[in-house]
Amino acid sequence: MTLDFDEGDELRDLRAAVARLGQKYGQEYFLRLARSDGRPDDLWAEAGRAGFLGVNLPEEFGGGGGGLVELTIVLEELGAAGCPLLLMVVSPAICGTIIARFGTADQKQRWLPGIADGTTTMAFAITEPDAGFNSHEITTTARRDGDGWVLSGRKVWISGVDQADALLVVGKLADTGRGTLRPALFVVPADAPGLEAHPIPMDIVSPERQFSLFLDDVRLPGDALVGHPDQGIAQLFAGLNPERVMAASYSNGVARLAMAKATAYARERQVWGQPIGAHQGLAHPLAACQIEIEVARLMTQKAAWLIDHGHDAGTAANSAKYAAAEAAVHAVDQAIQTHGGNGLSQEYGVAALLAMSRVSRIAPVSREMILSFVAQHDLQLPRSY
Repeated sequence: MTLDFDEGDELRDLRAAVARLGQKYGQEYFLRLARSDGRPDDLWAEAGRAGFLGVNLPEEFGGGGGGLVELTIVLEELGAAGCPLLLMVVSPAICGTIIARFGTADQKQRWLPGIADGTTTMAFAITEPDAGFNSHEITTTARRDGDGWVLSGRKVWISGVDQADALLVVGKLADTGRGTLRPALFVVPADAPGLEAHPIPMDIVSPERQFSLFLDDVRLPGDALVGHPDQGIAQLFAGLNPERVMAASYSNGVARLAMAKATAYARERQVWGQPIGAHQGLAHPLAACQIEIEVARLMTQKAAWLIDHGHDAGTAANSAKYAAAEAAVHAVDQAIQTHGGNGLSQEYGVAALLAMSRVSRIAPVSREMILSFVAQHDLQLPRSY
């Protein structure tokens, strides 16, 4: 078997096309919307029309017929151009993947074409105030009501609810006959009676916002359930591993943007008669950050490839997310340091990346949870929780 690390002309062309689109809008566009309560609807719509948002979805439903490898390229290149679209992690990667794999024929036809071309956006709701990263403690419950369902509970840190036409909500099936609660996924229209969304004030400079959700006896039709009621765990993880890989791609884009800004400044800024980049005190930390970025990108590509080819990708997906988050944090920090005082000004757009990069260590899964996963599953150390 031959290992080939050349992406090939098709993927290179995809990178170039997405980069051109991202540069057309740029960081100035993204930050202007973020600071004025705007939304990147124009960019989202154009990316959808170009086929970039649904590049991973089946061709029969309007997608590109590719996989996660292609979708990570799209998000990374947009991020490197200053426009990291967080909802790409959610709508085509998590929701699109789950519905494409486990949805009914009607659900696929109803949702996938719109997700693919960007005319429909779907949010993903799993995290709860009292459960945190422990999905086994989810208390949002769905109970049967005739031919339909009634969904009740609360969610927090749900991205892009204001942009979503529907939400894929993770709850548990109330099964009084067996006395158990089982995980399940439901498509909930964003305007469903009983569903309330409240924005969470954030210091992250991003046009994509976070929300708390309250589901008060939200009534759903019978076909709102996605997949088989006894296979909720498998369906859930079919979306969570791509989520981790896309989060890595998001971080890779942010890290590349920070590095581009830092190195451009280090080449141009003159002190003591030469560019500051000539001094090893700045050159070496930037070089170390560049190595971290390349390692993270390689791990992200590996994890995406494993998922696309049906292999177990738990360790790879978690490792990619960890490596990319660390690379982004270090690159942004060094970019600010390289700029000196200018790194904290709005003019250079570097400080705007600070909270954005820092949250990558927390969401969608914390670095501590990843380290616990690797310690248990790869090092066979005793479970800590």
